[in-house]
Amino acid sequence: MNLNIVIGGEAGQGLKTLSNILSKTFFKMGFKIYSSKDYMSRVRGGHNFMSIRVGTEELTGPTTDEDILLALNEETIERHQDNVTDDGVIVYDGEIDVDADIVTVDAGDIAKGIGNSKVANTVFVGALLKLLDLDLDIAKKVLKDYFADKGEEIAKVNAEALEQGYEAVNNQFSLPEVDKEEEEMLISGNQAVGLGAVMAGVKFYSAYPMTPSTGIMNYIASKENELGIVVEQAEDEIAAINMAVGASYSGIRAMTGTSGGGFSLMNEGLGLAGITETPLVIAEVQRPGPATGLPTRTGQGDLSFVINASQGEFPLMVMAPRTAEDAFYQTMRAFNLAENYQIPVIILSDTFLADSKKNISELDIEQVEIESGFMSDEEAAEVEDYKRYELTEDGISPLAYPGQLEDDVVLVDSDEHDEYGHIIEDAETRNKMVEKRDAKLQKLASEEITEPEYCGPEEADYVLVSWGSTYGPALEAQELLQEDGAEVGLLSFNDLWPLPTQKIEELAEDDTELIVVENNYTGQFAKLLRTETGINAQHNILKYDGRPFTGAEIYNRIQDEVIK
Repeated sequence: MNLNIVIGGEAGQGLKTLSNILSKTFFKMGFKIYSSKDYMSRVRGGHNFMSIRVGTEELTGPTTDEDILLALNEETIERHQDNVTDDGVIVYDGEIDVDADIVTVDAGDIAKGIGNSKVANTVFVGALLKLLDLDLDIAKKVLKDYFADKGEEIAKVNAEALEQGYEAVNNQFSLPEVDKEEEEMLISGNQAVGLGAVMAGVKFYSAYPMTPSTGIMNYIASKENELGIVVEQAEDEIAAINMAVGASYSGIRAMTGTSGGGFSLMNEGLGLAGITETPLVIAEVQRPGPATGLPTRTGQGDLSFVINASQGEFPLMVMAPRTAEDAFYQTMRAFNLAENYQIPVIILSDTFLADSKKNISELDIEQVEIESGFMSDEEAAEVEDYKRYELTEDGISPLAYPGQLEDDVVLVDSDEHDEYGHIIEDAETRNKMVEKRDAKLQKLASEEITEPEYCGPEEADYVLVSWGSTYGPALEAQELLQEDGAEVGLLSFNDLWPLPTQKIEELAEDDTELIVVENNYTGQFAKLLRTETGINAQHNILKYDGRPFTGAEIYNRIQDEVIK
C-alpha cells in the first residue's frame, strides 16, 4: 500500500513547512516515506510542489500519480488535476469546478477565527490526517517540536489549528497501523553527505552557496560549534577550493562543495590538488546547465566534464551515491581514499538525490573505518631525509604536514617538481613524476574500485544500467517489468572513475541487451562505457528536461521503445 500526497502553490506560501511537518508525522508513525520537491528559482511566486509518498513497504523513488492533491492556489489545480487518480481527491480552500472529487477546507477562515491567519497551513495538516483516518497525537508532538523556538503562544495557536482542521472534514482513506520496530531516520541526500563528512572527521568545509549543494554546508555548519568544525562561506568557488586545498595541506580533513557552474571555477584548484598530491574531497551536486541553466532542477549532465576536469593528466576518483544511505557511507569512504592515495575524490550527486528525503535504517558507523593517510608523529620523528614526492612502486609518497618534521621541511609546488618538491624543467624527472602519479591510479583501480551492484536473474534478457541517483526509479521499473514476466536485471554503478568493467563485460558476453538509463541528452555514461570497454549498449533511456525519472516512466518507455 502506498499513497502519494502532493502539496502545490507559490514560493512563499509555506510549502516547505507543510511538507516537513507531514513527512515527520508520517515517519514517526512508522510509515515508509519518499519525499521530493519541484520548485522554481524564485523567492516568491511561480509554481512549486512537494510530493510525499507514504507506504508500508520500502519506497525507492517518486511517482506522478497523485492520490491527494493539496492545492494552496487555483493554478495548482489547473496544472495537476489530470494526475489525480480516479479515487483521489483535491483539497482546496474555495469552490472550483473540476472533474475530480473536491474536499473543501475553509482553512483561511478557520485561521482568522483562531486569531492568526498564518496557521492556515496547519489547518490543512489536521484535515489531511483526518482524511487518512489517522489520529493527532504524533502530529501534536511534531508541531510542538517544530515551533518550539517560536514561543508558547505560536505553539498553542498551531495546536488549535490542527484540531480544527481535523474536525473540518471526514475521513476518505484508511491507512493501516504500522509497528515501528527498527530504528530509522528521515534524511535527505545532502544531509547524508554532510553527516558522512562529519563522521569521517572533517574539520574544514569551504564553499560558496550554490543550489543544490548548499544543504551540505548548512548541515555541517549546524555541527560547527558542537564538533569544532570550521565552515567558511567563501567569496567565490575559486577561493573555496583553494582554502580547502590549503587546509588539507596543513594536515586536517577538508572538503568543498558546489554545482556544475561553481565546479567550472574550481578547475585550476583541482589541478593544484592533483599535482601537489593533496587529499581533497569535493561534492559536485549536479543541476542542468550550461551556465545558470535550471538552478533548481536535476540532471546528470556533468559526468564527462568531471572525469576530464582540469588541464593535464593526474589521478582523481569520481563516485556517485545511489541513495541517501549510500551517500553517507560513500562520503566516509571518499575521505579515506583521498588521504590514502593523496588525490582529489569527487562525490557526484544531483538535485534529485540532494533534496529527496526517505527512511534509512540505523547507520553502522563502524562499517567504514576512518583511515589516516598522514604519517604519525612517531613516524615523523624518525624521518631524516624527507622526500615529499619520493618515487615509489605504487606512486604513494610519505605524507607529512608542515611543522610535523623536526629537522626537515614539507615542500610543495604547483610547478612540476622533483622528489623533494623543488621546481624542475628536465624531461627525465617530468616523465618519472607523471608515471608516479599514474601508478596511484592503477593501484586505486585494481584494489579499491567497487564493481556495480547487480540484482536480477543470472541469465537476463535485458539489464537496466544506471548510475548514481537513477538507481531507485530503475529498481522500481525492474520490479514492474518482472511482474510482467520479463527476465530483467539491474546493474547500478557507484564508482564511475576509474570505471569498473568486469561485471558489465561478463553480462555483455551473454547476449544480454543493455539499457542505459541516465538524466542527460548525450548518453554520457553509455559513451564512457563504450570508450573504456568497447561495449555499445543496445538501448538508451534518456531524460533531460530537468525532472527526475519515475519508475513507471522508465517501465513505460522500455515497453514502448525496447520490448514493444
